[in-house]
Amino acid sequence: MLPVLLVMLVISFGCGALKRFAIGKLGDTLASSGSVYESDDDPDLVGDAIPFGLKLIESLLAEAPRNQGLLLAACKGFATYSYAYVQLDADMLAVVDLAAGKELRERARKLYRRARRYCIRGLEVDHAGIGERLAADPKSAVLELKTEDVPLLYWTAGSLGLDISVSRNDAEMLALIPDVSVMIGRALLLDESWDDGALHDVEIVLAGARPGAHLHELPRIKEHFDRALELSGGQRASLFVTYAEAVAVRTQDSAEFVSLLKQALAVDPDQNYNMRLANLLAQRRARWLLSRIGELFLEPKVSGFAEEES
Repeated sequence: MLPVLLVMLVISFGCGALKRFAIGKLGDTLASSGSVYESDDDPDLVGDAIPFGLKLIESLLAEAPRNQGLLLAACKGFATYSYAYVQLDADMLAVVDLAAGKELRERARKLYRRARRYCIRGLEVDHAGIGERLAADPKSAVLELKTEDVPLLYWTAGSLGLDISVSRNDAEMLALIPDVSVMIGRALLLDESWDDGALHDVEIVLAGARPGAHLHELPRIKEHFDRALELSGGQRASLFVTYAEAVAVRTQDSAEFVSLLKQALAVDPDQNYNMRLANLLAQRRARWLLSRIGELFLEPKVSGFAEEES
C-alpha cells in the first residue's frame, strides 16, 4: 500500500521538494523489500504486472536519475523479469521453433543489458566513473567497492552473467566471464553470506556458460553449491536447477540431474515467504527440464520424472 500512496504523492504535489521526497521514499521501499511480488503465489499474475512496475520505475528515474534505490530496483527488476519470463519462454520456444526462440533470446539479452546499465548507474552514485574503470581494469576497480555496494555489485555481475549465458556463441561476451568472476569474488569477500548465499549461485551460472568441459573446475563449483546450500538451508529451489543445468548436463550425469531437479520440486514454496515466487518459477523450469531428459542426455541412466511418477 505504501508504494501506491507515494506514487500518488509524486503525481499530486507540484512542489519539487515534496516530489523528490516522495520519489526518494518510494525508491528506498522498492530497493529494500521484494514487495508483494516475491511473496506472490501466482507467477503468471506477477509476470503480467512486472512490466507496468518497471515502466513506473523508469518514469520516476526520469525525475530522480541518481536515486540509488530506484536504480537498484530497476536493475533487479529487469534482470529478474528477463530470466524468469523471457529467457525461459525463449528456451522452451527454441525447442519447437529455433528462429522464434533465437529472436526471443535476443530480447532477453537486451533486457539484461538494460538491467546492467541501471546497476552501473547505481554504483556511480557513490563511485563516479566506476563503469569505465570496471570495463578497463575490473580487478583494480572492484577494490574501491564496500559492503554497502554488494547488492548493486551482485546484480551488475548477475545481469552480465545471465547475458553471457544466453550468448554462448558470442566470443566477445564469453571473454567477459573473468569480469563477472572478479566482481563476484569481491562481493564474496565483502559479505559472503549476503542474501542466503546468492553470490555463490552466480559462480554456478558461469560454470554453465563457459565453453568446453572444464572438468577440473567441478570441485570448486561443488564448493560453491555446498556453501549456497548451507546458507539457504536448502530452501532455494533455483540452486538445484542451476547446478543441474550447469554441471549434471555438462558431465552427462542424468541420475544426478533428476535427483537435483526432484530436490528443487520438493522445496515447499510456502515455507519461505520471501522466496515463494522465485521457488515457484524455479520449479516450473525444473518440470520443463525433466520433460527434456531424452534430449539433454545421450544415454539417460534413468527414466524421465514423468515416466517415473506414472
